[in-house]
Amino acid sequence: MNKPVEAPGIFRPEFEAGDGAIDADAVIVGAGPVGLFQVFELGLLDIRAHVIDSLGAVGGQCVELYPDKPIYDIPAAPVLTGRELTDKLLAQSAPFAPTFHLGQEVTLLQRRADRRFDLATSTGTRFIAKTVVIAAGVGAFQPRKLKVAGIERFEDSQLFYRVKRPERFHGRQLVICGGGDAALDWALDFVGKAASVVLVHRRDSFRAAPASIARMKALCEAHEMQFMSGQVTGFDVQGGRLSEVKVAGADGVTRRVPVDALMVFFGLLPMLGPIVDWGLDMEMRQLRVHDTGTFETSEPGIFAVGDINTYHGKKKLILSGFHEAALAAYGVAAHVFPDRKTHMVYTTTSPKIHKLLGVETPVFD
Repeated sequence: MNKPVEAPGIFRPEFEAGDGAIDADAVIVGAGPVGLFQVFELGLLDIRAHVIDSLGAVGGQCVELYPDKPIYDIPAAPVLTGRELTDKLLAQSAPFAPTFHLGQEVTLLQRRADRRFDLATSTGTRFIAKTVVIAAGVGAFQPRKLKVAGIERFEDSQLFYRVKRPERFHGRQLVICGGGDAALDWALDFVGKAASVVLVHRRDSFRAAPASIARMKALCEAHEMQFMSGQVTGFDVQGGRLSEVKVAGADGVTRRVPVDALMVFFGLLPMLGPIVDWGLDMEMRQLRVHDTGTFETSEPGIFAVGDINTYHGKKKLILSGFHEAALAAYGVAAHVFPDRKTHMVYTTTSPKIHKLLGVETPVFD
């Protein structure tokens, strides 16, 4: 594994636990469904995990892209939404008390002289890890930005790509851009709470739940909100603040719309980011698995599960990711407990697992 460098010819010094670096048996990069199930599978082998994700909440694509869309191929669950699946996985992994580090991206991964790994994140969190499991899906999600020159200076003050505290928008003039579930869901949520809600989309067809579209149209007919077909192409400023946005309509007319807060939901772009610089074997921007018995990558001690990996016969299914996480856990255990032979046990009958889960061992007649 190539060590990242701070400057040509100068290696980064190794982290020291006494300097605030967290000692970890396993660090999981990615808090989507596969990353969450990886927590559970590691926990069954008595391995506690730290989980890092660039998003501010767990759930990955399931929560960010389709929280309320049905998923039909999860075993024993005829239908689950992305949010429901995430909630169930969190409940399942709760006995193993994972530590989540959200809203931060891994910016450094390097091998140490003692064969462990140094990891650092974009917020300065540092780890010394025995193993790393990369469950990053198709990469770290970044919002698609509004392409209007100069408007970026209002980001996080009047221009928003995510809603963290809905109450801060109550009583304000809102312009919401987008035609998917996120745009419509927030527009509908703010009706009656905001001073005004204007939904802007480049066309009058949407990529959202039919019920949401029908409700939006009904509210527009009742004059409780407004829909404009067009795109934001400019803005005006008064007193250093965003005061109006210019919406170029599909009819060729540009209209000025008063605004206190501009929300943009154009979807998310998956970005591999620093993963490509970690010196791991890759194919078509995916991590190549060198052993499908453990899902270890080209670097011993680093594993890849879920949509981030590739191997012969790979299928990008949540179900496949769960299978990969189960096998990867045994590969991780071989590094964490090198002097211990890890045997497969069944959750139904193992008193040790029952103790880890905090449940009583059943007695069968």
